[in-house]
Amino acid sequence: MDLDPGTVSIIQLAWSRLLGLHDGALGDGGSDRLYSIDDDAPVLTFVTLFGREVLSGPGWAVQAGRSLSGLDLRSHSTLLALSRDHGGRGLGEAQLYFCDTLPQFEGPAAVVSSEAGLVRALERRCPPDDVAEADLGGVEHPFVLVDETDAPEAAQPTPLAGAGYDIWEGILAHLAVITPPDERRKGYAGRIAAVAVEEAMAAGLVPQWRARTDSTASQRTARRAGFAFAGTQTSVLLET
Repeated sequence: MDLDPGTVSIIQLAWSRLLGLHDGALGDGGSDRLYSIDDDAPVLTFVTLFGREVLSGPGWAVQAGRSLSGLDLRSHSTLLALSRDHGGRGLGEAQLYFCDTLPQFEGPAAVVSSEAGLVRALERRCPPDDVAEADLGGVEHPFVLVDETDAPEAAQPTPLAGAGYDIWEGILAHLAVITPPDERRKGYAGRIAAVAVEEAMAAGLVPQWRARTDSTASQRTARRAGFAFAGTQTSVLLET
């Protein structure tokens, strides 16, 4: 699925700001790699977006990375090696997806709640690493898909999957999605992601999905929800 050129421009604006570049940097039609230096930056990041490359971080890291290829810098191990003497800790490699059309799902309307208690109940059903990565309890706008058919009257329904988003630069809706292992491969992640996407687009935001490069399930769900691949992000956390 292709993104509208206007959507691409909006995404480029948002990421230019996120990376400390001037507003038109990623949309200027250039092809050279861009560099953003901030000696107080707590993160070293290499981003590819719509064919453009950006290395962002402290001056010592940017200087060390200038001679490396984009393929090298996309590797998490490369950024860890560059930052070894500065306490670099892995944040991982990820793929970036965006969408500008509403997802279409057949069947009955999803039963959704934003109650904090259901978010916590959902997180209790999920592995700690998944909970930490999604941080659904910490996002600004959470949504939980629930199953009310197995709940006795006045009892809490079963949470099946969750999605939510934070707002980046007043432009992007950065999505988080989480599903308990017992509920995977049932289409729940796609349905609740569609709810979050619809809410985000109604608020005038561009939905963004970040999937780990080793998570084919997350990448597959993103594409099924109508997201288009746009680039990559590789980051390490630095000692401050």
